[in-house]
Amino acid sequence: MAREPDWRIEPQGDRCLMVVLGDRIDAELNRQARAIAENLIRAALSGVLDVVPAFSTVAVHYRPEALERAQGETPWRAVERQIAAIVARSPVKPANKDRAIEVPVCYDAEFGPDCDEVAAQCGLTSQEVARLHASTEHFVYMLGFAPGQPYLGGLDSRLTVPRRTTPRVRVPQGSVAIARGMTAIYSLETPGGWNLIGRTPLRLFMPHSDPPCLLRAGDRVQFVPVSRARFARLLGGRQ
Repeated sequence: MAREPDWRIEPQGDRCLMVVLGDRIDAELNRQARAIAENLIRAALSGVLDVVPAFSTVAVHYRPEALERAQGETPWRAVERQIAAIVARSPVKPANKDRAIEVPVCYDAEFGPDCDEVAAQCGLTSQEVARLHASTEHFVYMLGFAPGQPYLGGLDSRLTVPRRTTPRVRVPQGSVAIARGMTAIYSLETPGGWNLIGRTPLRLFMPHSDPPCLLRAGDRVQFVPVSRARFARLLGGRQ
């Protein structure tokens, strides 16, 4: 008996479909999603506008009127057929090599206003929160919410805390935040509900650069604690 595929394709309205590999945050599923996205981009299917990998899914945005399809075939079936063929022969790992990136972070109270509250919830000191956060290697699962904003796994399990009850209207650019066992870095000043424990002087999104995003899915990130003085020097040096 033929083995059923470990993925499915679901419609998301009439101009997008989703390749679903699973419903959990898992490094192996994420690698598969990125490999599929690479193959779909390389295939350059007619009518496909964008391919967006996430934790364990790949969204494919398309123009129904521009698709190549067989006689009597609906746009949805046409794009599903072409994508299914590509997914079926995609490798389980992406071709792009994972990069090791160091991200300096100042864990000073001014930059990490939630650090004391996180420490209290975890039975730690704020210094221990910073130490534990910087002691493990983190993995970029995806970019989302804002341009260039990474979501990273690898957080020490002792720092698992929920989102804030009341989100902030404004979170400063570069803020390093944790929630639900993950880390995010705010690439732009936006609203946000994660717990702020520090800030990086690095600019994660530079619209006029190529590529515009400092980090990409698959990167391995090591957070490096820096002093306020070092933070200021790095911030000044990027201008």
